[in-house]
Amino acid sequence: MQHLPLHDHTALVTGASAGLGRAIALQLARDGAAVIVHGRDAIRGQAVVDTITADGGTARFVAADLSNRAELDVLPQQTGDIDVLVNNAGFSVFGATADLTVDRFDALFASNVRAPYFLVAAFAPGMATRGRGSIITISSMVGRVGLATSAAYGATKGALDAMTRAWAAEFSPRGVRVNAVAPGPVYTDGALPDRTTSLGTTTPLGRAASAEEIADVVAFIASPRASYITGAVIAADGGRTAI
Repeated sequence: MQHLPLHDHTALVTGASAGLGRAIALQLARDGAAVIVHGRDAIRGQAVVDTITADGGTARFVAADLSNRAELDVLPQQTGDIDVLVNNAGFSVFGATADLTVDRFDALFASNVRAPYFLVAAFAPGMATRGRGSIITISSMVGRVGLATSAAYGATKGALDAMTRAWAAEFSPRGVRVNAVAPGPVYTDGALPDRTTSLGTTTPLGRAASAEEIADVVAFIASPRASYITGAVIAADGGRTAI
């Protein structure tokens, strides 16, 4: 196991019971991490755990609704110390600005911004005390690219990018690397395939990504192989933000 880059690491992946989070959890496990699979659906979460353990990896499931502040506060007690935090949980809202209700707006920011903020607040100080850690937040190209119908969602991702840079300034002097990965269109079981395909055609590569392609980037950033990378928002968008 010594050759695996994350063989002595424990990783928490939020929103890991499906989609991109599932792909990230599986890849981190393949790289040797003991993975804590977070989600709200215990059946789906346990299925991810079973897939990891069937392949010889180590994993367990924890349940929490991160939009609920009480459950958010309890999660760090359920996990214990971790070496890698992947802030993946969240949801997207696309639609006309005038059609978005206040309640939906608040829910979007509670899930996409407030939850990652307080998870970092809970875990980063312990990482800093131990002198090592890697925090990766899943952003999006819409944090940098103006896309009609995505004003609120894009704002949440822009906030994550800003927090990533500030957290790097705060925690990296004590050994904690903090980065974000900003995917472009990605095929997942929660995405609309026609919309994803259409957005993929706008990239220089002319296609959308698979979840596994993004998971590979996250796993690299999580590992000691990326030891000199911190404070970065890494575009994994087929070149979309370059043009």
